[in-house]
Amino acid sequence: MEIKSENACFGGVQGVYTHTSDVCDTEMTFGLFMPQEAKSGPVPLLWYLSGLTCTHENAMIKAGAQAWAAEQGIGLAFPDTSPRGPNVANDDAYDLGQGAGFYVNATQDPWAPHFKMWDYVADELPQLLGREFAINLDRQSITGHSMGGHGALTLAMGRPDQYCSVSAFSPICNPMKSDWGRKQLASYLGNDSSAWETHDASFQMLEKGFNGPVLVDTGTQDEFLDLLKPETLAFSMAKRRQEGHLRLQPGYDHSYFFVSTFIEDHISFHAEALNAD
Repeated sequence: MEIKSENACFGGVQGVYTHTSDVCDTEMTFGLFMPQEAKSGPVPLLWYLSGLTCTHENAMIKAGAQAWAAEQGIGLAFPDTSPRGPNVANDDAYDLGQGAGFYVNATQDPWAPHFKMWDYVADELPQLLGREFAINLDRQSITGHSMGGHGALTLAMGRPDQYCSVSAFSPICNPMKSDWGRKQLASYLGNDSSAWETHDASFQMLEKGFNGPVLVDTGTQDEFLDLLKPETLAFSMAKRRQEGHLRLQPGYDHSYFFVSTFIEDHISFHAEALNAD
């Protein structure tokens, strides 16, 4: 692991690091905020998964999350959204390839050799952080925005024993029925739609749900509402009688102005679960 930068931030440290990923077979970059409590012992960790076209930097710089994480004494991990590099497959479209990993383990060429974001986020990067930093891996929660909200919800339901709570901002809720999903899932996983089910939050919510609290915020003026399909997740949560809140926030769009407005709510929500006995 190489330190790219470390800056004092709200009494803690905001760092950026690179390492060679075995599962993605390329160099990966991530951001990590550690509160001052980490000087005394391991702290809980909240994962933030970013959306299409983003890197580790977007939420790290724009969300304003560190102030609230410092107040609650929890770490924040900001992974990249895909593998990158000259030998990593890419596409001319913004919504496929580098910057658009969709948090799946690709099985199809040319994506399969590097696009293993599910294993990277769920297994490899947590193990690295547990070795290198004062983090309590028994106390993890996860959130994300847009494509990252999709990733947060599906990872939480796919790994229910790993995360204490899950939240999302403007998640892609039903990718099997959306233009933000069908193209990518077919490209990464093949045309058999049964292979897509693990990566559809509305389907997984109906089938499995999540054994813990759920919080989802979407703006009523989100320009991508028809692609996000929040109504499908609301239906699944209601039918399953899932513990949680799905909130439509009046007047808000898809931007980081929206995320930064409600990030305190989400961090407080996760802190309650992470610090529960």
